Amino acid sequence: DVTDREACARAVAQVEAQLGPVEILVNNAGVTRDAMLHKMEPDAWDAVLAVDLTGLYNVTRHVLPGMRNRGYGRIVNIASVNGQKGQIGQTNYAAAKAGVLGFTKALALECARKGVTVNAVSPGYTDTEMVAAVPKAVLDEIIAQIPVGRLARPEEIARCVAFLAADASGFITGETLNVNGGQYLA
Repeated sequence: DVTDREACARAVAQVEAQLGPVEILVNNAGVTRDAMLHKMEPDAWDAVLAVDLTGLYNVTRHVLPGMRNRGYGRIVNIASVNGQKGQIGQTNYAAAKAGVLGFTKALALECARKGVTVNAVSPGYTDTEMVAAVPKAVLDEIIAQIPVGRLARPEEIARCVAFLAADASGFITGETLNVNGGQYLA
């Protein structure tokens, strides 16, 4: 549970005890609780920010000291096209994912001289369980706005994460890799 700071500390300690130091962290936890802001209950706002943004802090905070001390680490944060362009009914999600982008840039600056890179992958709509929950009529409208005319496949996003986590990407930090089929050209 990335919203539980103590659980995150225990999880990192357990991983390090069993497998050794964490060298690569992919912050991928995310939820949605969609509603127009004037109808959004505080619990929906809080839940999305807690998982999608505070969870990023809760996990990263526990692996970062070791990465900095060892002089090596790769952190890849998963943002979203909707954190860049917004989306009706997702003020909470868009705010959280925009926060992921700011977090990524600020942390990259803090860690650049310590051998730790921090980047983001900002996927567009991807064929996942989360997107499958979107009503078909709404999803059809979204797909119509994607220049390549389809959803991303999870493996397309995974390849981007693997690229940023690789040793060969050590000169890339503070960047956002947009993987959205041209939906957000900026």
